[in-house]
This record gives sequence, structure tokens and C-alpha cells, in this order.
Amino acid sequence: MEPVTEALALLHRQAVIEDAMRRPGGIRVNEERELYALRSRLQKYPAAVQAILDAANRLHRPIDTLTIRDVESN
Repeated sequence: MEPVTEALALLHRQAVIEDAMRRPGGIRVNEERELYALRSRLQKYPAAVQAILDAANRLHRPIDTLTIRDVESN
């Protein structure tokens, strides 16, 4: 899997977990551990994460709505 594709998938999953944390009832310990693991894996792809953040900023859209095409069109 390409770094940008994997980083985008990780960021999407991170957004889902963070959204669950904000809802009533909170989040379970397993999801919190997964969130830490996701963040650790994202540190392997700083350039890919930066490209995704730049695309989100350029398109004025949240990261979890981006596709790989949105990022690659930059």
C-alpha cells in the first residue's frame, strides 16, 4: 500500500474514533488504544500526512471526506 493511501486510511479511522469519543457514552479502552496505535503508525508517513493536510486545506474540506484523488490532484 502506498504511504499516502495508508495514511489517508489511518486518518479516516482516527476521525471515526475521535468522533466516537465526543458522543455520549464515550469510548472504550480498546478504541483508545487503537487511537494511540494509529497515531504511532502515522508518524511513519510525515510527508504523506502533510500532503493530506495540504489537500484538506486547499479544498476547505475535513480530512475524513477526502479521497486519494483529492490528495493526488494537488
